[in-house]
Order: sequence, then structure tokens, then C-alpha cells
Amino acid sequence: MQKALAQNPNLLRTLLGLSFTLIFLLGYAVYGATISPSYYLYTTETETTIHDSNEPTKLYDDESNVTNWRWTFSADGDNLTWVNVSAGDLSRDSIMKLINSAGLYSHTKLGDPEADDFSCEDKCYYNNTHELISDEGGDEAIYSMTTTDPGRRNNGTVYAKSLESAEDKAREIIEHLHTPSVIIVEITEKGNKSTSPDVVLVTVNEDFKEIEVFSVDAGTEFLWAVAAVVGCFSMILIPSFTVYFAARAKERKNELKLEEAEQKVDQSMLPTDEAN
Repeated sequence: MQKALAQNPNLLRTLLGLSFTLIFLLGYAVYGATISPSYYLYTTETETTIHDSNEPTKLYDDESNVTNWRWTFSADGDNLTWVNVSAGDLSRDSIMKLINSAGLYSHTKLGDPEADDFSCEDKCYYNNTHELISDEGGDEAIYSMTTTDPGRRNNGTVYAKSLESAEDKAREIIEHLHTPSVIIVEITEKGNKSTSPDVVLVTVNEDFKEIEVFSVDAGTEFLWAVAAVVGCFSMILIPSFTVYFAARAKERKNELKLEEAEQKVDQSMLPTDEAN
């Protein structure tokens, strides 16, 4: 590298020219992606329904000494995404069940804001019945979803050649019918209970709202591109410049030494009177 830089100063100009060429090519690529995108962002409109807690059906089993409470809710199956049930004033060791014959996805960590490295798509269970046991009693909740496809809820992205085609794809992803949509909640408590727990069922339906072309700020993206390319090439150019200038300085130093040696030789070859 030292010889190449010392003997060929044009190598530095080549590296600089290549750097600036790549910077502008990358900037043009960002600009081209901005003015001619193929990705579209769609948003959904969320409707949350809190269902009225009707009077439950009570069934007491004298033989096993347990009380079974049952609530039946009729949810809207059109684009149904979330089905959440919470219960208060549960007795110790009571069992709560969420039942839907069409099937739901659920997990104990679903809905937990402190759950780390959790993905419902990988870890949720798909069952017709999900249950939990309240060891201490009090308040409990079961969170469930009708699908693990993130495109059906909370917005999404589609790839298409036109806005009309993108909207058709987005609607196709979002629109679905969860049927049957009857939700049953069962709570089993020990003993002959006269007062039922407080049960609240919340369902979420999401519908297509709007779609727009994905766009980026060309100026900002260009600056980031420049910073990235400059940073990468700095790792190459800074050592190259260092080696080059070090080689030039060493070469200059050798030239000075050579000139001094030549002057001494010339002086030694002169007559004594001329040397004085």
C-alpha cells in the first residue's frame, strides 16, 4: 500500500472519485424509490365494544359442591380481532373459561406489557376453550385473538403497482368473518355461591379506513446515505491518506539526506582553497 500510494498519487484521486460517485448513486437510488414507490401503507378503523353483563346461568352441583356460572355473549364476527374477558371478585381457586367454537388464540403473556421476547404468532395456543385458575382470587383476565396475522389489525403494508390494486389487497387481508361468533364465559367456584363474579367482555372489530403511498423524505434519506457512505469510505481513506503522507514525508526526508550527502561529496571533491 505504501509503495502504491508513493509511486501512484493518482490512486488517491481514484478513491476520492469513487467515493463521491457512490454517494451520488446512492442518493439517486433513494430519490428514485421516493418518486416511484411500490409499497403502500393502509390503516384500520378500530371499534371497541363493551358487552353488557347479562344475568348468568347458575348451576350448583351438590355432589361436588361447586357452583358454575355461565354468560353467553353475541359478538360481531365481521373483522373480529380481539376477544378479552375480565372477572372481578373471584373466590380462591376458581376456574374461568373463555369458549368459542370457532377457536381463539391466547396465551398467559398475551396483553402483558412486561412480557419480553413474546410473539403470539409463535407462542399462542389455538383452542376452542381457554382457561385459567385464580389461585388467590380477586381479579383475573383472559386475552385472546381471532388471528395471529398482524396485517388484520393495527395497520399494515402491501406491495402493488397501483393505488387501486393496493387497496384491493389491503381489503382482502383485513376482511374476514369469524363465525360462529358466540362467546361463552364460564366460572366455576367452590361451594354454593349466591353472588356471581363481575364479568366484562370486550371485543374489537377493525375495518379498512384508508391507504396511501409509502414515501420518505428524500433530503433526510440522502443525508443519511451520505453519512453512511462517508463513514464507510473514511475507514479506507483515512489509513490510506495516513500511509500516503507518511510515505511522502519519509521520501522527502530521504531526499534531503541525499542532497546533504551530495553536497558533502561535491565539497570533498573541490580543491582545498575552493573548499575554504
